[in-house]
Amino acid sequence: MEDPYLWMENLEDERLLRLVKEENRRFREFVGDLSVELFPEVWKYYSMPTLYDANLTERGILAMYRRGKEQVIRWLEGEEVVNSRELERKIGKEVLLQGFNVDRKGQFLAYSFSIGGADEGTTRIVDLESGELIDELTSVWNVTFTEEGFYFSRFYRHGETPDGVKAPAVRLFFKDGSGEKMVFGEGLGSGYFLSLKKSTDGKWALLTVTFGWNRADVYAGPIERPGEWRKVYSSDVPATPIDVLNGRPYILTKEGGGLGKVVRIEDKGVEVIPEGDFPLEWAVITRGRILAGRLVHASHRLEVYSLEGERLDEITFETPGSVYPLDGDGERVLLKYESFTVPYRLYSFDGNLKTLEEVKVEGDFTVEEDFVPSRDGTRIHYFHVKGRGDEKKVWAFGYGGFNISLTPRFFPQVIPFLKRGGSFVMPNLRGGSEYGEDWHRDGMRERKENVFEDFIAVLERFRGRGYRIAAWGRSNGGLLVSATLTRRPDVMDAALIGYPVIDMLRFHRLYIGSVWIPEYGNPDDPKDREFLLRYSPYHNVRPAKYPPTLIYTGLHDDRVHPGHAFKFFARLKELGAPVYLRVETMSGHMGASPETRARELTDLLAFVLRNL
Repeated sequence: MEDPYLWMENLEDERLLRLVKEENRRFREFVGDLSVELFPEVWKYYSMPTLYDANLTERGILAMYRRGKEQVIRWLEGEEVVNSRELERKIGKEVLLQGFNVDRKGQFLAYSFSIGGADEGTTRIVDLESGELIDELTSVWNVTFTEEGFYFSRFYRHGETPDGVKAPAVRLFFKDGSGEKMVFGEGLGSGYFLSLKKSTDGKWALLTVTFGWNRADVYAGPIERPGEWRKVYSSDVPATPIDVLNGRPYILTKEGGGLGKVVRIEDKGVEVIPEGDFPLEWAVITRGRILAGRLVHASHRLEVYSLEGERLDEITFETPGSVYPLDGDGERVLLKYESFTVPYRLYSFDGNLKTLEEVKVEGDFTVEEDFVPSRDGTRIHYFHVKGRGDEKKVWAFGYGGFNISLTPRFFPQVIPFLKRGGSFVMPNLRGGSEYGEDWHRDGMRERKENVFEDFIAVLERFRGRGYRIAAWGRSNGGLLVSATLTRRPDVMDAALIGYPVIDMLRFHRLYIGSVWIPEYGNPDDPKDREFLLRYSPYHNVRPAKYPPTLIYTGLHDDRVHPGHAFKFFARLKELGAPVYLRVETMSGHMGASPETRARELTDLLAFVLRNL
């Protein structure tokens, strides 16, 4: 099958660069001054302090925030350690902080940043006492400090690994004063990922080897002696290590009914917390008790158990929200709460839940929940967020894939929409983890079309109630909206498709796309190619009455190739569809600087308001 727009995958093609310049101008003409008018209001909410992560140390809590036009790593209620604006001044380009790790003593910091929000970035190791730069590495993450040095994972995007495996692939290294050496991952090919953590007492290494988003092996052993790490657990479903107590690893696994249970590894696995009616998403051990997060219709509640599995307590939240552990030291756990009108709340749990910090939006907002039957009768849960008025216009956001649950989160550009009489809908589609591993598998590979039907059912519910609808998705969610657009353009009045995966016959040949084969299928396998071709949005564009559509991407996106967006745009425009293209020249898959990202979100809001 000849691809007339294959040339659009070459990001240096002069024709493409001219197209980007012309279409950015055309989009700007369409939204006019509306984006300029809306930006101060969106910025008001986007610039509110937002917590990304926090680590416990002997010196206090070190945390990473977005604050106004900058991202910072600072001590809680104390001095700054890293500031993205200062990095930008030194480097001369837009910088996005990606994350950090610190040793328990609070002596060494590893922080990562990228240029223009690209996935591939730089990691610096810094002495927190002297400020001295100790080391600088590229394409690494998961830095784990030990007494003698540090471990890190290196992701090979190009070429080969040291053991001769073709990229993309990942390997685990250890580095000390004598240099670095590969310690784990030999022979692992594309689709495998490595994640290392230390036990709370610092003595044990817990290494998880996953294949795609479906399979896991857990290794454990002395933190300083990787040659002695041994496989302690293996499953064909997701599993993550919790901790090691008295030499016995505790594991959270989706084995059984796929809803999550805690097992303790002795001679064989001993069930500690059995499966419940809803998914057990995470667990930590503190003060001899297990604190767990259970997902009930896509929002969290906390449960406390003894080490033998006796349920001791339950903590619920008034407004549906997301709650995840950030760090724990055996005595207390740091937790982050987030909801549709709460950018963050930082909790400390030591048997009691204590609020350390909170940022929230004041206003008259309500969060409703309901269900709608999908085409095959499956009940699909959704959140419906409203402001004071309801002018029958709705902005719907979906994802549905990679075992990722869509739980309540803060969308700064949505608040001005709510204040203008709009409402916001977020459904929990198959492919995510909202209802366990079976829910995930019902939305992957040959069952991927279930996800689109789930989304269509939700949109039809609101269409039937007289709403005008803007459908929005990003990354895998961009695939969702583009597939919905080519199947049922009548269920939406506007489509917003961001940083999308769209050409399902070539995704595995672009950038790191081959690592998604376990989730989507392999286009080189005739059986997989058949079901991929059935829904691939790029191959299913037909003459139809399409709603106004915005496709947006970034030239620095090194996860999902921008060619997906360019080629789909060209196909739609060829048929005369009202399609617009917005290309951020300084943005990667994870966004760019706070101001650049806020302007992108403002343009999304302007596009929605123009069309609804």
